[in-house]
Amino acid sequence: MKIIIAIDSFKGCLSSIEANMAAAEGIRNVCPEAEIMQVPVSDGGEGFLEAFRAAIGGETVEIPVRDPMMRPITAEYLMQGETAVVEIARASGLPLLTAEERNPLVATSYGTGQLVADAVRRGAKHVLVGLGGSATSDAGKGMLRALKDAFAKNGTWDDIEELKSVRFTIASDVRNPLYGENGAAHVFAPQKGATPEMVLVLDERARKFADVSAKHFGYDRSMMEGAGAAGGLGYAFLEYLNAECKSGIQILLDTIHFREQAKDADLVITGEGSADRQTLMGKLPMGVLEHAEDAPVALMAGRISDRDTLLHAGFAWVECINPPDISLEEAMRKEVAQHNISQTASRILLQRQRCSFRG
Repeated sequence: MKIIIAIDSFKGCLSSIEANMAAAEGIRNVCPEAEIMQVPVSDGGEGFLEAFRAAIGGETVEIPVRDPMMRPITAEYLMQGETAVVEIARASGLPLLTAEERNPLVATSYGTGQLVADAVRRGAKHVLVGLGGSATSDAGKGMLRALKDAFAKNGTWDDIEELKSVRFTIASDVRNPLYGENGAAHVFAPQKGATPEMVLVLDERARKFADVSAKHFGYDRSMMEGAGAAGGLGYAFLEYLNAECKSGIQILLDTIHFREQAKDADLVITGEGSADRQTLMGKLPMGVLEHAEDAPVALMAGRISDRDTLLHAGFAWVECINPPDISLEEAMRKEVAQHNISQTASRILLQRQRCSFRG
């Protein structure tokens, strides 16, 4: 029996690798002889670097950069041949700040620009950027400033020759535009510490930046899908670096030839922290389902709503890992989550075996 496990991270609790290992333990408890393929996955946010390190190998490069408050830290990216993989949260992420420090009026994406600049200096011709988990809402101006500081001899963007031969791909499942009621500030800035008054200021800043940029380039990409990702960092890549925006999970699964791997699989297990009808809007488990071909796909999550909708979309099983009476604090404990994932994987496999027996 061949089983593929590709579970997203449970934010604040388990990484994708840890969640996969817990599920694999549950599978082995039921079927010790099963062939288990564990696939670390990410849609562009947390775990993006680890997922691609597992997929393509490469060298981890550590460099000094600036965090969202411009304090010196060390961050890493992945280099494989002429491809660099950058997870923006490593330099510009919300976890780098305490709750009291969160202030998107001040937070900058400068450190992300430093990661990109270093990769280009080392010969990267394709930079793949995972957008997710940012502390910033600066429309990518900090990132662009870092690139100018690194490469612009006369201080102007048009002087930068080093970037013209580099292809950029941004990975995100965010479809929001840069500004407006569905834009980066209104939708995402409150979780980064923005008050309602700050949101209005940030949205107006983004609008003005887009207007100035459009006049300079003669085109405006502020309304494109993904422009609002990572506090508008997506927009900076789209407008200034001609980036292509793709689903993070699609890029990863295509890279590892997941469709071919799943052709002879007896079961695929995916999951995320919370699953509902929004899961069907391009989130990671949906990407796994779409790439699984004819293999039955089980979805597990810490919280589940809209179960019938998820089943109708094609998931063979939709299972909550947590008992109904558990507290959120208890459910978020690492050892509890690992145990519950393991138990759920065992339960799913037993159901799969019963289906095969009846068949």
